[in-house]
Amino acid sequence: MTIIDLNGRVAAVTGASRGIGRAAAETLLKAGCSVVLNARASDEASASFAELETAFPDRVTAVYGSVADGVTATAIAQAAMSRYKRLDILVNNAGILREKVIGMISDAEISELFDVNIIGLIKVTQLAARIMTRRKSGSIVNISSIVGMKGGSGQIVYSATKSAVIGATFSAAKELAPLNIRVNAIAPGLIDTSMTQAFADIRRKSLESQVAMGRVGSPQEVANAILFFASDLSAYVTGQVIGVDGGLVI
Repeated sequence: MTIIDLNGRVAAVTGASRGIGRAAAETLLKAGCSVVLNARASDEASASFAELETAFPDRVTAVYGSVADGVTATAIAQAAMSRYKRLDILVNNAGILREKVIGMISDAEISELFDVNIIGLIKVTQLAARIMTRRKSGSIVNISSIVGMKGGSGQIVYSATKSAVIGATFSAAKELAPLNIRVNAIAPGLIDTSMTQAFADIRRKSLESQVAMGRVGSPQEVANAILFFASDLSAYVTGQVIGVDGGLVI
């Protein structure tokens, strides 16, 4: 049970059906939030959201679709306003990873990663900020990556998109601070999600060996940092990037 009380507040979490997004959504719900959940339509997403709806009745709204699509971004904002009349917290978690070495990356793959990882984030952020401006209050948490700060072999496009997330975080934080809307980012390291489980064993073991704490992180450990940024404990914190990486980068 969390000691942070977010009763009465409303959050939106993109990419919320699994991994970090799912952990963030459940953590915010346990803290008392109502949450607009977003993910691409799939049987997995439907089952995940149904489980949360059962556990937290009347506090969950599902919006299906890719954040790269402006229609989805609009639907997330509309869901918050039509059902809850407010939006206090936005977690921009939706993201995809495509590992390809330089010289082997297609134009379509470049566009796909940028569309989801940064363009979609900007679309949702713009709409959320408009809603938050009405109350002159809000917290936006963007999920970047350690490779967005330090790079990664075979990840030139993914790293570029996650670096862009950090740049967008800094710019939005400066612009929205006078409105009491905080914007921060989290840069996870090696976290136990379906994304990292897809790594070849030899690559995963190599990455694990570089983690100073000697283990892979959990989605919940990232969600705990999200909860801090969402709460009043970070009321005077904006424009910051926290690495949740167990000492992978020191």
